[in-house]
Amino acid sequence: MTNSLIESRNRFATAYPETRMVLNGRDWGLRDVGQGPALILIPGTLGRGDVFWNQIVALSDRLRIVAVSYPSSGGVAEWAEDIALMMDKLGIAKASVLGSSLGGYLAQYFAATSPDRTTRLIAANTLHSVVGLDQRMPYALDLQNAPIEDLRAGFGAGLGAWAEAHPDQVELVELLLQEAGGRILESELRARLSALKTGPELPAMPLPATDIVTIQADDDPLIPPEMRAAVRARLSPSVAYRFLDGGHFPYVARPADYTALLEQVMGLKVSGPDWGTGEERVL
Repeated sequence: MTNSLIESRNRFATAYPETRMVLNGRDWGLRDVGQGPALILIPGTLGRGDVFWNQIVALSDRLRIVAVSYPSSGGVAEWAEDIALMMDKLGIAKASVLGSSLGGYLAQYFAATSPDRTTRLIAANTLHSVVGLDQRMPYALDLQNAPIEDLRAGFGAGLGAWAEAHPDQVELVELLLQEAGGRILESELRARLSALKTGPELPAMPLPATDIVTIQADDDPLIPPEMRAAVRARLSPSVAYRFLDGGHFPYVARPADYTALLEQVMGLKVSGPDWGTGEERVL
């Protein structure tokens, strides 16, 4: 059987191949597409930069989008330094930075340590602290030495349960299983997991609330309600966007709504659904 999401993502990946950039000795993947105000997209654990393919296609006629894929070494603090260096090499003085999940934690750290390089922070489906994470699977494992099959099987079990509960998202689950199953290289997957397990606590956020937005989903299985509340309490965003559904990957599960959200955040003409106004916007 075919999978329309994988086919669409693969067409994008062929049309916009990932390039490589070595930053402080670490080998990053990136796609630099479009012209206009800069928007950096940082994926979570289960995604390369092209996991945002729908948004890149829809917005690159109005924005310069840099979507990154993690290297196989380093951690949150080192990666934040790498992103600043990447911006230097690409001639980007300031950028809006969107990170999802692990990427949201990295985006928060980057914005806190490089506020002069951050136009706005978009913290999506992410966490506020890594305290206690080492007690949860798969982070409780020895991430550098545990059999990679065990790490991948853990993702498979969680995604399988999500597919059973949400049969309309089977294609999304298949796409994510492909990522976990080898499209994300073993060394890169271990580095992503270790980055959160050993991550630093987040510094105080110097950006004003007007330059911060959050994105969350009510049915996110990985970010529970108390963690979502803690993220919002910590960041005090000017706008908090809430998907009533969409899980942990609303940019794939609800791409048109996610694109319309970003159009609104970036001050562009909105071509999709209306998220409305106010400090909390729900769709």
